[in-house]
Amino acid sequence: MSKALLTIRKSITSREWWKDILLILTGCFVMSVAFVFFINPYNIVPGGVYGASIVLHNIFPSIKVGTFGYMFDVPLLIISFLALGNKLGGRTIFAAMLTPALMNLLTVWSYPAEAVESLAPDQLLNGLLDLRDHLLVSVLIGSVLIGIGSGTIIRGKATSGGTDIVAMMMQKFLGMKFSNSILICDAVVVSSGLFVIGFGIGDTSDPARGILLSFYSIIAVYIASRVVAMVLNGRQQDKVIFVISERDIEDVRDFILNDLDRTATCVKASGLYTKQEKEMFFLVVREKEANMVKHRIRDYDPRAFVIVMSAQATYGEGWRKLPEKGDVEPE
Repeated sequence: MSKALLTIRKSITSREWWKDILLILTGCFVMSVAFVFFINPYNIVPGGVYGASIVLHNIFPSIKVGTFGYMFDVPLLIISFLALGNKLGGRTIFAAMLTPALMNLLTVWSYPAEAVESLAPDQLLNGLLDLRDHLLVSVLIGSVLIGIGSGTIIRGKATSGGTDIVAMMMQKFLGMKFSNSILICDAVVVSSGLFVIGFGIGDTSDPARGILLSFYSIIAVYIASRVVAMVLNGRQQDKVIFVISERDIEDVRDFILNDLDRTATCVKASGLYTKQEKEMFFLVVREKEANMVKHRIRDYDPRAFVIVMSAQATYGEGWRKLPEKGDVEPE
């Protein structure tokens, strides 16, 4: 058996691989539920490929939203393979192909045959989930679920494809930041929704309602992005604490090692002006532990110089594992 086949076989039989596949399956399903039940019926356009698919479904209602997702994703995957190389990996291809299929299946299951094209909210689950009079509730639930689904897919070391691929190419060929590229893509999609869908939920005669719909779309984009960040990085950020003191740090050392069960790095330093020898140390703690550290430092040396900063990600023993080459990272 060749070395490549042995590597693939070992990867497939590992617990980590199955865990990632389960995360991707879960994320794709959650995203599909969000769009089918809370986004598509009300013409909310939360950016991305599926937002653009909602816009096009209003022009060509006989084509399902998930099918438009394929029309975007397949060419983008081919272009990215040619332009970026095999950077996305099989997991992203799997996620990009699975999500539209789940969306189409859920749509057919949730609507009677005559309502599949119109996606009429009053026909969704036989009218059990008609939220036309509670649009904000629908936007909040839908965007939170989109964020959870997308974040879960990324935790499975994949992306949902679509505008992520466009953003990667803009980053490579235009020198733009990835986050700015995503923002531009979403802005274009939301703007197209304002003009194409026609200022309102199936009612082109009410411009005020159309503007309100665009505001809801912007809210959805923002909430989904925040939820993705929370799923990836957790609700609480780690804190980096730098402490410079003229006193011996033995008392604080016992607190860090025994009470916090952590460690720190200690450096000998001197003041630039006074040239006096000082102790400087830094450590990383959970957000809820930061106040404990600050209070103990105040007791130990009220004149200590302390800097507290947020850590975007922390790797090493007791924290996260360093990512492997090719892994999709949230940062």
